[in-house]
Amino acid sequence: MQAILDATASQGEPIQVLLVTHGKIPVLVEELIAVEMWKQKVFPVLCRLEDFKPLNTFPIYMVVHHEASIINLLETVFFHKEVCESAEDTVLDLVDYCHRKLTLLVARSGDSGPPEDDESRYSTPMQELQKQAELMEFEIALKALSVLRYITDCVDSLSLSTLSRMLSTHNLPCLLVELLEHSPWSRREGGKLQQFEGSRWQTVAPSEQQKLSKLDGQVWIALYNLLLSPETRARYCLTSFAKGQLLKLRAFLTDTLLDQLPNLADLQSFLTQLALAEPQPPKKDLILEQIPEIWERLERENRGKWQAIAKYQLRHVFSPSEQDLRLQARRWAETYRLDVLEAVAPERPRCAYCSAEASKRCSRCQNEWYCCRECQVKHWEKHGKACVLAAQGDRAK
Repeated sequence: MQAILDATASQGEPIQVLLVTHGKIPVLVEELIAVEMWKQKVFPVLCRLEDFKPLNTFPIYMVVHHEASIINLLETVFFHKEVCESAEDTVLDLVDYCHRKLTLLVARSGDSGPPEDDESRYSTPMQELQKQAELMEFEIALKALSVLRYITDCVDSLSLSTLSRMLSTHNLPCLLVELLEHSPWSRREGGKLQQFEGSRWQTVAPSEQQKLSKLDGQVWIALYNLLLSPETRARYCLTSFAKGQLLKLRAFLTDTLLDQLPNLADLQSFLTQLALAEPQPPKKDLILEQIPEIWERLERENRGKWQAIAKYQLRHVFSPSEQDLRLQARRWAETYRLDVLEAVAPERPRCAYCSAEASKRCSRCQNEWYCCRECQVKHWEKHGKACVLAAQGDRAK
C-alpha cells in the first residue's frame, strides 16, 4: 500500500529502495511462484477433502489474495530499471511466470472475461471464494502483462539466457500479437464497448473508443522493445510462422494509433521491410543457457505430497479456533485500515447501485458506498445479508 501511495504521489519511493538494498526482489519472486503452485496443486485437493467445511473462508482468501498482493507490488516497483537488475537470476523465473499467465489469458479470450458480481449464483462461502479466486486470476494476468513490459524495457541489460527464454523458448512477440488480436480486456455488451479497468468492466463512451487503453499500450511497448532493440533483433529468428504472425500487426497500426504512440512508426517501417524479406530457417545453434529453477525445485521437493500438505494445512492453518480467528481479524483490521485503502484507491468511490460517484457509506458495515439514500434503499435487498454478516464480524473483533 505504501509503495502505491508513493508512486501515485510521485514522491521518493523508499519501498523500492529498501527492496533493492536488502536483496528482497528474488524473495518476492519465489514467494509469488510458491503461492501460484499452492493454488494449482494444493487448493483443489483441499476443496475436495471430505472434512473441509470451513466456518470462515477468510484465512484461505488471504492466501489466495497473497499472489495478487505480490504481483501488484512488483508491478509498482519494476518501473525502475534497478529493480529488474536486482532480480538477478530470478528474472528468468519471473519471465516464465508472466508467460504462464499470458498464455491463460489468451486461452480464455473466447470467454466474456472474468465473472460478474452475481451473488445469486454463489450461495455458499466456498462458492463465493472460488468466484473471487477466478476474478483475481484474471486481474493477476493483467498485472503480469505490465511486469513483462517493464522487463522488456531492460533488454539491454538482460542476460543471454533471459533473452533466449523470451524470444526462442516462449516466442513472446507472437504471444503478444495474439493478445492484441483477442484483447481479452475488451468486450461488447448490448452493443456497447466495455473495457476492464479498476477491477471492473466499464462502458467506454463513443468519443473515447479510439483512445488507446493502458493495457493495449503495454502490449505495443513490449512489442516495440522485443522487435526493435539491437539486442533482440540480433537474436530473434524470423521464421515463416513468426513473419506471418507479426505481419498481422499492420492492420492495427492506424493513423489514430500512431498519433498516440509516435514511436510505433519505426515498428511500421520494420514490418514493411519484413513483408519483403525472406523468412529465416529455424536456428539450430547449440547454446548452453541457464534455466529457471524455482518452479521445478518446488515441484520436485513436494511431488506426491500435495494431499498430505492439504490435510496438514486443514488441521493447522485453515481451522482456527474462535480466539485465533479474532486475533487474526484484529491484525487484518489494523493492516487494511479504511483510511489507508481510500488513499490508495485511484478514484472516488462509486455507488453500489447506480455506479455514480458516491459520498455516503453504509453506516452498519462501512463496506458499501452510495450516492443517495434512495440508491441505498433499492440496493438493500442484495446488500442486506452481507451487511449483517460484516457487522457481526466487526463486533467479534
